[in-house]
Formats: sequence, structure tokens, C-alpha cells
Amino acid sequence: MPIETSTSESFRQDLVDAGIVIRTEGLIKTYEMGAEQVHALQGVDLEIRRGEYVAIMGPSGSGKSTLMNLIGCLDSPTSGRYWLAGRLVSDLDDDELAYIRNKEIGFVFQTFNLLPRATALHNVELPLIYNGTPAEERIQKATVALERVDLGDRMNHKPNELSGGQRQRVAIARALVNDPSIVLADEPTGNLDSKTGEEIMGLFENLYRQGNTIIVVTHEMDIAQHAHRVIFIRDGKIASDEKVVKKKPLGD
Repeated sequence: MPIETSTSESFRQDLVDAGIVIRTEGLIKTYEMGAEQVHALQGVDLEIRRGEYVAIMGPSGSGKSTLMNLIGCLDSPTSGRYWLAGRLVSDLDDDELAYIRNKEIGFVFQTFNLLPRATALHNVELPLIYNGTPAEERIQKATVALERVDLGDRMNHKPNELSGGQRQRVAIARALVNDPSIVLADEPTGNLDSKTGEEIMGLFENLYRQGNTIIVVTHEMDIAQHAHRVIFIRDGKIASDEKVVKKKPLGD
């Protein structure tokens, strides 16, 4: 049965107990473009449980990037409500939102967003520096994160000494270093060749199997099919929300 809508502590606990890490109700986002209004999202209701691997898909202008920005607490809805890890986001102040973005969400972007003069290790350390983690603990956690993405032997390399796929692995390690509630990836293979893109999507599958909650935003069907659930956005609304049926290897 669906959880009853409420802003009470009991409702918050219900979300946590049900394993719901993301819940939106009637999310609307409208942009003012001069005298014109652009309705980017038109009432999105969504639930994502902890440990799911979800793709949010749609053509350019569909609203998928707007939804990603709201889920990532990078923007605020015009109306509607959003709970992240049991917390009503609209109730949070700027400091709490900054904490959420640092601790609860690991971001992976198409353009990597690495510091060019810093080593892989230092790039992965950055979220820990921002939240005041002591140096020795930072190095330990960043090392473990890089080892998780098979870059333990590239820790002291700078981005220009790494391939595109390796740079994206550094970005994924940075997203994982705080053990976030969700990993939010925006077109993570967009700057990679198809072979390297497949390797990165294989890495996301491994992270999912390890219990991470993965949300990939993409406009490519072959990338979306790596997920276990595909939410298709069109004209600011959810057009479909379906489980992906995985083919069993021959001989199974």
C-alpha cells in the first residue's frame, strides 16, 4: 500500500523503513523566459528505493535534466514536495542543503569536472576536504574509493596523464568517497567512445551489485538499458516507468 502523505516524523520514518530514498509528489518547475512561461516539469510523482539502478531517459527538452537538478538539490521546484533519505528538502536551510549535496549525493558529470593540476587522489579527496575530514582519514577513504574503480595504481597521476575512461573512473571514485545515499550520473558516457562507455556502464553495474543506489540520466536507449528500471520523461511528465528485463546468458 502507498504511504500516506504527511510531513510528520512518523511519515519520515515510514519512508526510511520502506527503503525509499527518493520520493516526489507533484513536482512542478516553471521558468520565466521574458513574458513566456516554460513548464519544464508538470507534476512528477516518483519513488526510488535504496539499492535500485534507475535510468531517467528522455529527448532534449523533455525535463529530464530539470528533474536531475531537483533530485540533486541543485535547484528548487516551483511547487510540489521532495523527500531525500526521509528528509523534506523544502524544510532544509542553505547549510543543510550543502551538507546533503556533499554527503547524501555523489555526482558524476559528462565533463568529469576534475582539477587539472591535482592528482587523482587529491581530486577524490575534495568532498572530504569540504566537510572537514582529517587528512589521514581523507587519504585512506580516497585510496579505497580509487581501488573500488580499479585505479589503485593511478592515484598519483594527473588528469592529463589518464585516458577519458580513467578520468571518468576518478570522477566516480569522487562520487563514492562519502558513501552517499545515491550516485547521480548525468550522461556519464557522453564524452567517451563506445567501448570505454561500455566499460563505465559495467562499472556502474558492479557498484549496483555492491548495494549502491544508481540513477543515470541519459538520452541514449543503449545506455538506459544497462539500468534495471527506466523512467521515460516527455513534456515534463513521466510517460512510462518500467522494469528492464535482463536477458540470461546462453546456457543458463
